[in-house]
Amino acid sequence: MEEISLAEFRQLFHDHRRAFHLEMKEEYHVTDEDEPLRQFLAGKTVDLDWLADWLAHIREATSAGVAIHRVRIVSEPLNDYARFLLALGAENVAAGEDIRYLPRGKAAGIDFPAEDCWLFDDSKLIYVLFPDEGRRVGLYPVDDPELTARYVRVRDQVWERAIPYAEYAG
Repeated sequence: MEEISLAEFRQLFHDHRRAFHLEMKEEYHVTDEDEPLRQFLAGKTVDLDWLADWLAHIREATSAGVAIHRVRIVSEPLNDYARFLLALGAENVAAGEDIRYLPRGKAAGIDFPAEDCWLFDDSKLIYVLFPDEGRRVGLYPVDDPELTARYVRVRDQVWERAIPYAEYAG
């Protein structure tokens, strides 16, 4: 599998009408989030400069008519990292992303694949992998129609069961 650049990944939002992100890990250890997470856990205001470029990208894509959906599979009670993402989720929602949460207890019977992904329309699957012990995000296209179809089925199942952000965060 060959990794694609962030620019190539972002182009996919211009080439497709729907983007779906499936997040299944308990936490991520991405370098850009270290300081914001520390601020959050200390009860301080989180500096969102590190997120601004992504939020602008979401606003641009959704303004162009792209539907962007995300489901986070979470254990309850939420760990510190999941609480951090929940708190920041309002920023993503304000930018146009539709985020939902699915507690693991409500995910019974879903045949989850092993990796997080982005799924564009029903045809383009991108693995979201965390090489370097999770310190950075790697984006890897997967050219496997059967695996893509499996992710489509999982997307449909989790979306139906997941709780909208406003309700879950409320």
